[in-house]
Amino acid sequence: MDLNADLGEGFGHWTLGDDDALLAVVTSANVACGFHAGDAGIMRRVCAGAAEHDVAIGAQVGYRDLAGFGRRKIEYELPQLRDELIYQVGALQALAASEGARVRYVKPHGALYHAIDHVPAIVEATLAVGLPLLCAPESLLSTEAADSGVQVVFEGFADRAYRADGTLLPRGKPGAVIGDIEEVVARALLMAVDQRVIALDGTVVPHNVDSICVHGDTPGAVTLAQRVRTALESAGVGLRPAV
Repeated sequence: MDLNADLGEGFGHWTLGDDDALLAVVTSANVACGFHAGDAGIMRRVCAGAAEHDVAIGAQVGYRDLAGFGRRKIEYELPQLRDELIYQVGALQALAASEGARVRYVKPHGALYHAIDHVPAIVEATLAVGLPLLCAPESLLSTEAADSGVQVVFEGFADRAYRADGTLLPRGKPGAVIGDIEEVVARALLMAVDQRVIALDGTVVPHNVDSICVHGDTPGAVTLAQRVRTALESAGVGLRPAV
């Protein structure tokens, strides 16, 4: 099983999360590429840390929305969005290469992760850069990407609540983000060992995932990630990058 986190989400003098500490725990790092968060210096530093810890680097791409942290839906012409996503990946590839590393996959961030009408742009961009795509199982994005020949890596969220249809409860809803350590650990184990998730209403939902995410901006993210990693290893789950 892969354990990933969204990293590099500061900007300039503004910091978010503890990238250095999380790089010592996770096996894959989704690095913000400068449009919704991150800047060139931060991107390079995270790539350097990932290379040092043998952590896989992914391009965490999003809308051009620093003010909204990429969590607001923005309307785009599909060719423009496609090109901006390719641009973000290219920037991270150059900075990763400067540290002797490479970008291994693409992961949409925030509102883009769930934007059904923007799926074609994401698929086209991912095809153009020739990388696997990290996304939710049974989603339109995963289906369209796979049908187009993109290698798809399925992702689950240990610190987010699910609805009975297997989709994430929107962040604006009560209980959407889970901060209780024991609950996060239990959810990660259920995903990794049994390939299931328990929805907010108690429904048990099949959830076949290759990678488990602990958000870097979740309160106590480092402790959560450490506990999840320890629990998975104690359960005999080997941890390694998915790609």
